[in-house]
Amino acid sequence: MASTNQSDNGNGAVSRQAHLGFEAELFKAADKLRGNMEPSDYKHVALGLIFLKYISDAFEARRKALLAEDAQAAEDKDEYLADNVFWVPKEARWSHLQANAKLPTIGTLIDDAMRAIEKDNESLKGVLPKDYARPALNKVMLGELIDLISGIALLLPSPDGRGVGGEGAGRQRQSFDILGRVYEYFLGQFAGAEGKRGGEFYTPRSVVRVLVEMLEPYSGRVYDPCCGSGGMFVQSEKFVAEHGGRIGDIAIYGQESNYTTWRLAKMNLAVRGIDSDIRWNNEGSFHKDELRDLKADYILANPPFNISDWGGDRLREDVRWKFGVPPVGNANYAWLQHIHHHLAPFGVAGVVLANGSMSSNQSGEGEIRKAMLEADAVDCMVALPGQLFYSTQIPACLWFLARNKKGSPLPPGERQGVRAEGRDRRGQVLFIDARKLGVLVDRTRRELTDEEVQKIADTYHAWRGEDGAGQYADVAGFCKSATLDDIRKHGHVLTPGRYVGAAEQEDDGEPFEEKILRLSAQWREQRTAAAKLDAAIEANLKELGYGE
Repeated sequence: MASTNQSDNGNGAVSRQAHLGFEAELFKAADKLRGNMEPSDYKHVALGLIFLKYISDAFEARRKALLAEDAQAAEDKDEYLADNVFWVPKEARWSHLQANAKLPTIGTLIDDAMRAIEKDNESLKGVLPKDYARPALNKVMLGELIDLISGIALLLPSPDGRGVGGEGAGRQRQSFDILGRVYEYFLGQFAGAEGKRGGEFYTPRSVVRVLVEMLEPYSGRVYDPCCGSGGMFVQSEKFVAEHGGRIGDIAIYGQESNYTTWRLAKMNLAVRGIDSDIRWNNEGSFHKDELRDLKADYILANPPFNISDWGGDRLREDVRWKFGVPPVGNANYAWLQHIHHHLAPFGVAGVVLANGSMSSNQSGEGEIRKAMLEADAVDCMVALPGQLFYSTQIPACLWFLARNKKGSPLPPGERQGVRAEGRDRRGQVLFIDARKLGVLVDRTRRELTDEEVQKIADTYHAWRGEDGAGQYADVAGFCKSATLDDIRKHGHVLTPGRYVGAAEQEDDGEPFEEKILRLSAQWREQRTAAAKLDAAIEANLKELGYGE
């Protein structure tokens, strides 16, 4: 879930910090207030308040505009709902909470505010956190957190760049965008703090960006059957906005089986002003497919890796298993087939899975993979670098599926904007080996830079033969367009390293004979130094009475 718009010049951590600026500082300040509270609990406290601030600000901005036109209209709830703005009762408005932030009853006031908002906004029923009054929650910390979040708007520059700007419509819009960025950044930071559990609701931003930049969801239906906190949708909307499209041109659909995570997704999308149809049930997409009849133009998904207890024994016969019945002990090929089943005639999908999915032959997985390839369902495979995920060190890859690889234009009457242009790619699969890309952002985690994301996406678009994407060419060690015959020779294994080969080594100009002499001398020196070190260690151990 992520999610997730930092520029990078190769020095990942430095440029990322420079771009983020206040988000990182704000999180640091908020985290200091956390004290001994577990990140998994504090996450809901902080994100709930950021959400409350957002909908209150949006309400006040709309109310101000309505008052200028018609005072009576400003009290009409429908006027707000028609503009996709939540109705916020007087006792739930941020100004009321800020004014009472130092009272010992602030927790109760926040809970009452959340209940009042849910009561007046059907789409938020059961979504907002309502346990701020619990005795274990430090009320002084709550007040300080309200003060901190209240100051977010003060971080906006004025039109002349020298201080706090005016309260015009543009500034209001910018304020909402800032709150959306803060919510998104906090989600990522909490995911990192929670480690493995964090991965259940958040997909790292750079992974989501690879999917979005490759699929380019300009318009149509976007679906995620295991949507986490909604990061795939946030990035899809962001992509449309950044590339001159209209946000209303994509329709968002999703399902999530974890109720707490579903609530995060609903808030994440609302704080971004994204209209969506996100369903929840605790049975999940396999056993209770809430969107059974949906055929999506774009599917972006990061299912849980290698799930063994997915209840496959109860789904031996299912219309979704077009390529073969997935094994009871691993859901990877159930996810791939569920996703392929939900693709529209010209639909494309990007799926994050464990590397094992590319080569496993256990329990019939190899036969399912073979059937998918022979049916031309696989468009592209990307091997990712390690250490990208908060939740696992398991190496991951990206599967790109396509319902139509002919590359012909859409026939009259089909949905406009769906990507079907380009050349005929039938009988071909693009392999990209991105394992050597990425920069370390801390001791344990790596991210792909913006330039690297673009390199991967540009390679895919060129291979597809899209207008303006340039000429595609195989690059040794990075990408290879393989035929189905090539893939058959490898037993239908889809590991990119098998196809792209080794990168060409630059000639350093040193003659071979000289290099051998130099390296031999260097090896002898190192061997002598190692022997001296061994002798010194042995002597020290004898002195300490541990020698032989």
